[in-house]
Amino acid sequence: MEEKFKLDMPKRPRRLRKGASMLSLCAENRLDPADMILPVFIMEGKNGSVKIPSMPGVSRHTIDSLLKLCEKSLKCGVRAIAPFPLVDPARKTPRADEAVNPKSLASRAIAAVKKRFPEMVVVADIALDPYTSHGHDGILDSSGKWILNDETVEVLAGMAALAAQAGADFVAPSDMMDGRIGVIRDALDEAGYKDVIIMAHAVKYASSFYGPFRDAAESAPHFGDRKSYQMDPHNSREGVKEALLDVDEGADIIMV
Repeated sequence: MEEKFKLDMPKRPRRLRKGASMLSLCAENRLDPADMILPVFIMEGKNGSVKIPSMPGVSRHTIDSLLKLCEKSLKCGVRAIAPFPLVDPARKTPRADEAVNPKSLASRAIAAVKKRFPEMVVVADIALDPYTSHGHDGILDSSGKWILNDETVEVLAGMAALAAQAGADFVAPSDMMDGRIGVIRDALDEAGYKDVIIMAHAVKYASSFYGPFRDAAESAPHFGDRKSYQMDPHNSREGVKEALLDVDEGADIIMV
């Protein structure tokens, strides 16, 4: 009779995969509500919410309605929000002046949430597209076709400092301008906000998947696309380079 084949293995990783209880016990990572950041969409007005057609089950909220949503979120264990404002078209300008208005909707919403719920972590999106009349993430040159990088970064730094002043725990630059993390870090430190965290959208692709967010904030570009500043999805090595640059400039957290 042929002898049965045997493996001589003192270490067998499958021992730790014997059923659901063992898998749970040995899980290296767990997803918990406390790990999540809830995007919230805000608008002017009182006592109201409006459904967003491209986001089933999601609504824009006035600030008082937002506070009720935050209360529900905390009860569910979700302790962080990221507000995205719907800016009045009359306040949108080519240079995004409303982005550095200390009484902007975003600033007022952040302050209201932190006053009512100090334990709620607020992540402020730092980008100009909700505030520009042309819908792009930066200031245009005289031709109206190219985003001016350095001039845009200057505005973003002021916007980040105002978000920190309103009470934001994180600022999350999502514009993809070159060098903005270092300038924002310097601006926060100089304004006395050394403990405010920078969560950099280090690798943000020019993608149609952002469509529903742009619908919610009515911030889609009025012409062209964002391929001159957001990344080409084909380029993984470029993505690594972008991420490392943000880390070198002082980002505390990076995201893709």
